[in-house]
Amino acid sequence: MQDALTVHRLHFAFTITYHYIFPQLTMGLALLIVILKTVGLRTGDDHYNRAARFWARIFGINFAVGVVTGIPMEFQFGTNWASFSRAAGGVIGQTLAMEGVFSFFLESTFLGLLLFGEKRLGLRGHWFAAFMVLLGSWLSGYLIIATDAWMQYPVGYTLGPDGEIMLSSFWGLVLNPWAVRQYLHNMNGAVVTACFVMASIGAFYLLSGRHEPYGRTFVRLGVRVGVVATILQLFPFGDAQGRMVARHQPATLAAMEAIFTTREGAPLVIIGQPDVQRRRIDNPIVIPGMLSLLTYRRWTAEVKGLDSFPEADWPDNIPLLYYGYHIMVGLGTIFIAVMITAAWKLWRGRLFASRLMLWTLMLSLPFPYIANTAGWITAEVGRQPWLIYGLLRTSKGVSPQVSAGNAWFTLIGFMGMYTVLGILFLFLAGREIQHGPGHETVRTVPAPGGTP
Repeated sequence: MQDALTVHRLHFAFTITYHYIFPQLTMGLALLIVILKTVGLRTGDDHYNRAARFWARIFGINFAVGVVTGIPMEFQFGTNWASFSRAAGGVIGQTLAMEGVFSFFLESTFLGLLLFGEKRLGLRGHWFAAFMVLLGSWLSGYLIIATDAWMQYPVGYTLGPDGEIMLSSFWGLVLNPWAVRQYLHNMNGAVVTACFVMASIGAFYLLSGRHEPYGRTFVRLGVRVGVVATILQLFPFGDAQGRMVARHQPATLAAMEAIFTTREGAPLVIIGQPDVQRRRIDNPIVIPGMLSLLTYRRWTAEVKGLDSFPEADWPDNIPLLYYGYHIMVGLGTIFIAVMITAAWKLWRGRLFASRLMLWTLMLSLPFPYIANTAGWITAEVGRQPWLIYGLLRTSKGVSPQVSAGNAWFTLIGFMGMYTVLGILFLFLAGREIQHGPGHETVRTVPAPGGTP
């Protein structure tokens, strides 16, 4: 594979996919840590503070590896995608700079206080540090999403005399309607990941007979928040994002569902294999009219097929897009079933005694990562062949002086470095899980006049 464009795309796909393993947990976990700290502050029970302390350490490990793997991506805009940066740097530079200067420093500063400042901050100060970490991580998520959303649905810009894209409306950029919908869908997906990870570790403790009070707390919180988050991910967040795609990227929608021919009352494909060469889907299991209903709220609404668009504007890899989308939706549906079943057993007081359900929760840990990755594949492959939808094709955005050999050299280097980082991450996270919560004592500052 000597085509430089292909290698550049593979390079960025590898680095961004690997990187997103880590921030999706930290963004979701930040919310759960604040909930634990809030319960601890209201009840005065140090059990919840110890639980929050444990997850703050897991957060810190994820945050560190996320930073190391995230910084090279921004450099790749200059090294691998110089033509894109030259054309659109005046727009995307706004949100990327704000993410680094405001939200990243906010999150990292208060994370230091969360991890190392508890005995000096006291209970309320430490709760505030946790809340600011949540605020920083979620603000960071929004600014990154706003950057990607502008590439999906460019707004608030003008074209300069030399073809450069200039920002004409800052608020148009940051309040892009695509960004709002994509942000809600993405951040809720991060919460789903955190809920499954917390419930999975809690189930592990219960099944192994270790740290059982904390195991019950982790499972209880993961399931209670998770049942809400998984339902919200389907509706309204997933539904809103899907309708946005249908409205502004109809060719993407057609490829996601392998709709090759424009038709009224378009079916929703549950299972099937797209055959792009023959313009059909093999062995389909469909729900008649459902795609029209979900997209346009009418059973008989017309859904444009790929035949309505020039083939040059079709997504580059229709099978990858189709399978990525269906993996995301299929796993999301399974998540709802798992969390509802677990919540029902929890309400009936039977969850902690149900080894089958605990095993299900424990073994579910990797699947939210797969679903989130499939979701991003859907978003980014679906935008192709455009780097900026309708403005700049992907083939025109690469660095013209960087050869395929140079890109391969750095890609192989990144793969080796990230393998070492992955092993280190697994070692550190595994060690924390083996130690478990409550293996250390942290003294808080007493109230004035109190006893130390």
